Amino acid sequence: MGRVPKMTPAEALSALRNPLAFIAARWTPTPRTVRRAALAALVMSVVIVVTGGAVRLTGSGLGCPTWPKCTDDSLTTTSAMGVHGVIEFTNRMLTYVLCAAVGWAIIAARSEKPYRRSLTRLGWAQFWVVMSNAVLGGVVVLVGLNPYTVAAHFLLSSALIAVAAVMWQRTQEGDEAPRPLVGKAVQQLVWFLVVASVLLIAVGTVVTGSGPHAGDSSEIERMPLNWETVSKLHAVLAWIVVTLTFALWFVLKAVDAPKGPLDRTRDLFLILLSQGVIGYVQYFTNLPEVLVGLHMLGSALVWIAVLRVLLALRERLETAAPAEVPGPATEATVGTRA
Repeated sequence: MGRVPKMTPAEALSALRNPLAFIAARWTPTPRTVRRAALAALVMSVVIVVTGGAVRLTGSGLGCPTWPKCTDDSLTTTSAMGVHGVIEFTNRMLTYVLCAAVGWAIIAARSEKPYRRSLTRLGWAQFWVVMSNAVLGGVVVLVGLNPYTVAAHFLLSSALIAVAAVMWQRTQEGDEAPRPLVGKAVQQLVWFLVVASVLLIAVGTVVTGSGPHAGDSSEIERMPLNWETVSKLHAVLAWIVVTLTFALWFVLKAVDAPKGPLDRTRDLFLILLSQGVIGYVQYFTNLPEVLVGLHMLGSALVWIAVLRVLLALRERLETAAPAEVPGPATEATVGTRA
């Protein structure tokens, strides 16, 4: 192993001013590394949703009754707080793991050659969504698990999954203008599917806000709605999404669409069927916690599958003439990039 060269004062100052540009000038990750970094951020965005659901389903939402500390006198959970404190505090700590995954995706994207500003921006978008949701999570605790703030917390997590999924897709394609693979009628059908999926997720948060799993064993405010009625509306929306997916698959076959959109639509249909089975079983078995947790995981997977269908409707070819790779000699100009 060779000796690591010493850093000059000018290099040290450059690293402090813009560490991302400093790293990018000295490291070029492989495309596979960038893809893996983006995938890691996507996986962690799903994991944080599942663990957040575990907090609610175990009644640990107020295991740490304040924020940003766990108690007024302790940053971490204490033995007196029991298992609920451990569960809630563990979920808070996983936010740092999520931040690390997003940070790794940003660094990898920023260091890729040629530099892709659009990819880096997607990484930073994830960072700001994570920070916003962390603050919102604190608000959820401070207002005693108000169901409307809990719903907003989940919807913002879904937004994070969307950005992470788009970034993962963009790491697998070039930066040329997108070329549609299907006609406008098919594109419009898919957008109807996306809108219906968003409504399905939104109504799902209302089911949670009015249902029996309040998130803590204490008396928690619930949405003043009939839980069974909202659940039936949720089921109707689910059937609309399934119907649109089946119609899309039929149309794609009829127009002899490329393999990509067909495969992504098939994947979505299979995930929807699995999610539907879990949904009906949990409804008729009085919402056992394990099935509700699986249903939350399924919700994230359905959302990712819907986005993958949308993104499969076009292709981006590799850039014909790669941009000049910034080197140490041009670091002064590169330092303005983030």
